[in-house]
This record gives sequence, structure tokens and C-alpha cells, in this order.
Amino acid sequence: MARIVGGIGSSHAPSMAHAYDHRWSDKPEWQPLFEGSVAARRWLLEVARPDAMVIFYNDHLNRFFFDAYPTFAIGVSESLPLADEGWGRRPLPDFSGHPDLAWHITRSLIADEFDLTVCQEMEIDHGILSPLPFLTEPEKRGWPCPIVPFAINVIQHPVPTARRCWKLGAALRKAIQSYPRDLRIVVMSTGGMSHQLNGKRFGFLNPDWDNEFLDLLEADPQALAALSAEDYMKRGGCESVELIIWLAMRGALSPQVRRIHRNYYAPMLTGYGLLALEEMQ
Repeated sequence: MARIVGGIGSSHAPSMAHAYDHRWSDKPEWQPLFEGSVAARRWLLEVARPDAMVIFYNDHLNRFFFDAYPTFAIGVSESLPLADEGWGRRPLPDFSGHPDLAWHITRSLIADEFDLTVCQEMEIDHGILSPLPFLTEPEKRGWPCPIVPFAINVIQHPVPTARRCWKLGAALRKAIQSYPRDLRIVVMSTGGMSHQLNGKRFGFLNPDWDNEFLDLLEADPQALAALSAEDYMKRGGCESVELIIWLAMRGALSPQVRRIHRNYYAPMLTGYGLLALEEMQ
């Protein structure tokens, strides 16, 4: 039987990718991001040692567009190439998918009344590619395992509720636990913390809310699941509704978890957060 060994929540701002590709670890404004990833990377690669990762994220108009933007979409292909988001392909390897696990999850979630868009082809954008290199250093050793990408719509309103994302995570846990092969799975969710890139509140940040969110995600995620999309946008800016994606990861974990690592700082237009949680055996 497969089992979940832990979960990770992370910001996915494209500026992270820019800093990583330019090796700006020695720049004062980026040191907290690089140094703040070390403990989570060590846990992921040396302790969790996943055989596969299920990654919840949102596509930024690379695979989907406004004319047809699915609420939930899963990638089931064996090969998952990197998207060119307009400034050239990043110098990183393509991802390998895990079709057998992905199809098992798909069948299980549809049986639990989650209507999924099933993608035979899927290109991976910065929703995954911004944070994952910090946690795996793929240019040194390649990606550590296959992934199952799972896109959640937080762009085209109406978006799913926070509680629906929580329930999605719980259904994923059921699906993974019913998978017959003995696999170690890490579930990851990515999405921006407080930020707003439009309108009168352009540049809005709320570090107090970001840290309250991290507190509640660990200790009282049901309180976060009870909030509306409007609550998230008022507290953290319009684009921070992406935080509901993190609830899918938390919903896949057991109620009691062990915090492995937490990092947060907000030097620019957004808060950068990272939280690694381990299942308590």
C-alpha cells in the first residue's frame, strides 16, 4: 500500500525562478530564500525520500486559457515537458510523470464525485518550477522522483472554495492509501502568499496574515477551510486566493503532523513562505 510521508507548501513567484537561475544566493535580498530552503530540502531528499510527488498548483495560462479553464485538472502522461513562459525554456530537465499512480488517483477521485479534466499532455510552468528546484537542486542530480501534476483554478472566477480544496486533499489521501504498490508519497501545494498585482491595492502585502495562515495551516486548518475566497483576497490581496491550494496538501495529511521546517520573509511584492510537515507515524 502506498502512503503519504509528508507535505510541503510553498510560494511560487516567478521571481524565485529568476533568482535561482542566476545563482543569487549571495545577494542579501535573496539569501533568506536560499538559506530558508536548506532544511526542507534535506528532509525531502534524505528523510522523506519520495517515490513520487503529487503537486497541487495553478497553471498560469500556459496549459489552459480563459476560454476553457478547468476547476481541477490532473496530468496522467509519462513525460511532462517544461513550458516556455515567454522568456525561453529554463535550463532544467523535463519531468517524468507516473501514469499508473495518476490514473489510479483519477479513478478514485471521480468515484468520490470530483469531476476532473484528465490531461494526456501537460506542460509544467512556474507554479511548480519556481519552488521545486530550491528543494531538489535538479541540475546536480536530476529530479528526485516522478510527479503527478494537479492544477487547481484560482484564476478564472468562480474558483473552488477553500473547503472544496480541503476535501480534495482528503480524497487524495484515500486514493493513495488504496494504491496497491508500496510507494512513499510527498504531497506538495504551491501558491502565492499576500500580494496584489492590479488595481488600487497594487503592491499590497500583509505579513501578519501570511504568518497567521502558516500557523493555522499547521494547527487548525479547518479554520482556513471555513474562509471564503473573498476573505482570502481581502486579507492578502486578490492574487493571494492561491493560498486555498495549500489546503489540498494539508487535507491529504493526518490531523496531527510534525513541523519539519518553516520559513517566511517579505522583501518585495509578495510574501515568500515555505512549510514542510511530516506525517506522525
